[in-house]
Amino acid sequence: MHSPEPFHGSRPTSRDVARAAGVSQATVSLVLGDKWRGRVSERTAGSVREAAAELGYRPNLAARNLRLGSTRTALLVVPALTNEFFAHVYTGAAVEAARHGFGVVLYPSPDGIGPAKDPFASAQAALDGVLASSMATDALKAFQGTDLPLVMLDSDPADPGAAAHVNLDVADGMRRVTGHLLDLGHRSYLHLASAVPSWTFDARAAVLADALRGSELRTARAQLNVAAAWEAAHQALTAPGPRPTAVICDDDILAAGVYKAARRLGLRIPEDLSVTGFDDMALATALEPELTTVRLPAEEFGGRGMAALLAALSGERPEPAVLPVELAVRGSSGPAPAA
Repeated sequence: MHSPEPFHGSRPTSRDVARAAGVSQATVSLVLGDKWRGRVSERTAGSVREAAAELGYRPNLAARNLRLGSTRTALLVVPALTNEFFAHVYTGAAVEAARHGFGVVLYPSPDGIGPAKDPFASAQAALDGVLASSMATDALKAFQGTDLPLVMLDSDPADPGAAAHVNLDVADGMRRVTGHLLDLGHRSYLHLASAVPSWTFDARAAVLADALRGSELRTARAQLNVAAAWEAAHQALTAPGPRPTAVICDDDILAAGVYKAARRLGLRIPEDLSVTGFDDMALATALEPELTTVRLPAEEFGGRGMAALLAALSGERPEPAVLPVELAVRGSSGPAPAA
């Protein structure tokens, strides 16, 4: 092969590479598309790659993907990026996607909570598959009738509408929380539950109710923000009857609202009131005392979900996955106060 002459045009094309390597454009397409084995010799493939490198040729991936019927783009549907947990889920998904040459389009709910509104109407033609949080399942109604593979995160594994389910072991997380508090002698509880409808919160509530059978258990609900949590906790802690000695929260943000309510009421944490959370985001160690909470591997969760989606896109049938969680015991939980 002769060394290619320097390219002086606006951008080298596959025709320029073919001319420099002394081959056809079809051969260039096979080599640069990594489909040359068995069709083109090693020597010719090397010549094409050398010519492309010297010319500074970069294939037009957008045009190539359109020809192949694939854009190498996945949609990630989450409630909101204002919640640190979902920011980490996105990071994990994006890193895994990039390893396979895929990009990730993010679709957070416009309202920041609950189901996202139909993201598919305008985007469907530009997507290869969908990765979605169970908190955004209503957004998937527009997905019905399409052939886009769907992988669900933290969702009912019995739901047949997904190619795969990747879950966190939230049931085990709640069992660890209740076991820890029972060991500390608590028998009167408040469950500050998320008001967002979702399988993951329903699963936690079911385990909690079963584990605390025989104890006094009240439930209050709040949206996932500190102000709503403070108001709900204040009302529950000042309601008639014996005050709970422990508050179990569905989320670290809800726990922050309980801290505010306790401070306003002159209650000490954990001497008068133990508090636990769920997620173990940065907020958990910013609170004083630091929050006892369930540590969720958010980035690994996003990465495993994306890996399952990529497997489905390759024609495989991904096995359901359940990621283990840990209980991080810190200063917010202590022995039940004496009666």
